[in-house]
Parts: sequence; structure tokens; C-alpha cells
Amino acid sequence: MVKQRSVAFHTLGCKLNFSETSTITRLLEQEGFEKKSFDDVADVYVINTCSVTDNADKECRHLVRRIQRKAPESMVVITGCYAQLKPTEIAEIPGVDLVLGAAEKFNIVQHIADFTKGDSTKICSCDIETVTGFNASYSANDRTRTFLKVQDGCDYSCSFCTIPMARGKSRSDTIENVLNNAREIAKSAVKEIVLTGVNLGDFGKGPDGNKKNNETFFQLLQALDEVEGIERYRISSIEPNLLSEEIIQFVAKSKKIMPHFHVPLQSGSNTILGQMKRRYKRELYADRVALIKSIMPHCAIGVDVIVGFPGETDELFEETHQFLHQLDVSYLHVFTYSERPNTPAIELSQVVPVHVRNERNKVLRNLSFKKLQFFTQQQQGQTRKVLFEIFNKQGMMEGYTDNYLRITTPYRTEWANQIVEWAL
Repeated sequence: MVKQRSVAFHTLGCKLNFSETSTITRLLEQEGFEKKSFDDVADVYVINTCSVTDNADKECRHLVRRIQRKAPESMVVITGCYAQLKPTEIAEIPGVDLVLGAAEKFNIVQHIADFTKGDSTKICSCDIETVTGFNASYSANDRTRTFLKVQDGCDYSCSFCTIPMARGKSRSDTIENVLNNAREIAKSAVKEIVLTGVNLGDFGKGPDGNKKNNETFFQLLQALDEVEGIERYRISSIEPNLLSEEIIQFVAKSKKIMPHFHVPLQSGSNTILGQMKRRYKRELYADRVALIKSIMPHCAIGVDVIVGFPGETDELFEETHQFLHQLDVSYLHVFTYSERPNTPAIELSQVVPVHVRNERNKVLRNLSFKKLQFFTQQQQGQTRKVLFEIFNKQGMMEGYTDNYLRITTPYRTEWANQIVEWAL
């Protein structure tokens, strides 16, 4: 009798990575692999990596060392954005067996079958320009909500970003396929789908990067709104220049698409936005926020912002600080700029000292705390719908309102994976 092989996963980075890890998990389970916790001993370990921060190398090495200590005979597979960007560097980490680039991650079953532990580390990668296919993915069996990938890659050329080099050209699923996936997800009793992609608002380009699908993100939202069995959709992130008035107006009327936008800003200084090669100015961003709040005062708005970009003087940082202070937004995700190889930004002069970057990060995180407090206070007295998660955390349970306020309350079995009217 052949022993059933086991596999364990660890995912670094974004919601898109989590959706892809889940799909890779299903591919291996279909081949008879038993899924185990990453803390357990497994025959194969798969690490799905990220490239957004400068910690990818450290995190990857740390995780591989953990595996080597507890299961030195196990196979270690590294995939994801970091694997695409620096396959040779990863292959030199002691204990790594397989490195799968962007075009090969979904061929993992065959690569594992063809590899024998003890062979030299194998790199399966290619130039990112040749990566054109779209692989639909969604997370499952893990939580109350599912991350559904509908778009991949990016045609933008922001001067600080490595994602186009790691994921290739912008390309999308078709609306028909997305609807089929949503209906499949609905069968699993999942209540909320989070739409994910690298550049969601650019949805509609075919698998080769051309606009041959002739579909738009707005049309996708309209179609998803009609799918039976899914009660909530959430837009993970959308660029301000692609967040159109028709999308905002539609979300305001929709019963299923949550009043919650996460809109990357990156800087509140037009000077820095220009050096970042962003496709808008801060005035457009402010207009979008004002429009959302005029129609949906209860809507949550999250903001991505980078501090310490080259050339960000004290005065320009203060521009960002004041701009954010005045904006009616709900919370900030603050990133400290880190130099990324092969990006135009690394060639810029006027480098901001690391200790200054860290101080600016603290300033904006403090502002974020105050913003969230204020937004939460604004909602007092309202009744909002909370989707509670299934997990019992030491007698407590958590859930999120439609407008993304986290609620914690004593665990009640009958509320697990249910939407409950909640007085704030």
C-alpha cells in the first residue's frame, strides 16, 4: 500500500497570494496529498512568497531553516513573486529543492512528481514577458470569506514597484468564468467574497494582456450583484484613477457590495507622486473621497501610503501628513519605503535616512489610529450588519460590519458564519 504524502503551506504577502495558495492546495489534494499545518511534519512544504517588502529574503531563509530543523528529509518548494524575481538567490538557500516562477506555480503537481529529494535544486522559471495566461484562484475551507482572484499583473510602471516584474502584464478572467467561480463558492456556504487582483480596476484585458475581452470592472460588479447565494462582496483595493463615479454610484445602491473602498494614495505630495510615476494627482484623490462620502457617509475608506520615498523632504512629508489629516478617510496602511533592485526609484538621489523613514511611519500610524477612532465614533447609534467568523478565540468571536468595523463579542455558536444585526 502506497503511503499518502502530506503537504504544508505558508503564505507571505497579499490576499492574491492567499487565493493562489488555496488553489495550489486543491491541486495537490486532488492528487492525493493530505494537507497539514505548517508546524507539523510534512513530506512537502510549499512557501508562497511576496516581493513587496525587503524582508522576503529573511522570511524565506527563516522558514526554510525551521523546516530543516524539524523535517530535513522533506521537500521544500518556493514559489510566488520573490521566486520569480530572484530564483537563483533562492536556489542557493540550503534546503530549497524546487523554485517555481510565475508561469510554473500551477504546474506544481508535475514538478513535484518529477523531482527526487537529493537532486540538485531545480529552478523552473522564465522571462516575465512570456507569462500571459490567467489562472483563476480562490481561497476555500479556511474562513467565512473567500478571496477570489479576477485579475493579475500590472501595466503601470510606478518607480518603486517590482510587481510588474514579478507578475507580468495586466490580464483578467472573463466575467462568465468569474460568475461560475462565484456560484461554485456559494455552494460552500461562504457568505462574503473579496475580489482580488494586482490592479482590479484594470479588469477586462484578455489572458494575453490585450483588451479583447471588452469587459470592465464596473460590468463585473453589476453581474456579480445578481449571483444568488453570495450575500456580500468586498473590493480589496482599487486605484483612484480607475475608481469611476459610476462604480461609486453603483456600490451606493448595491445590497451586496460593501460600503468599503481601499484606495492607494502613496503620497499626499504631487511632487512625490510625480517621482513615483503615479497616474493621478492628489486633487483627484480628494475628489474621489469627497464623492464617496457625499453619497455614503458611513462608507469606510482605507488608504495605502509610503513614507521616506527618495526626495521626500520634511516639507513634502508634512504635505502628505496635512493632506491625510484633512481627508475624511477611516484608516491608513503605512509602508516604509525600501529600496528594491531594478526599480527606477533606486537611482533617485536625496535618499531619506532610514531612521527618518521610521519616524515618519510612526507619525502616520498614530494618525491612522486617530482616524479609525473618529470613524468608529461616527458610527455610534447605528445598526449595521456584522458577518461573524467561525473561530472560537478563547471564548470570543470576531466579525466585520459591512463598513469594515471589527466587532469582538463572547462566542455564540449560532452566530458563527452568520450575518447579525448589530447596534453600535
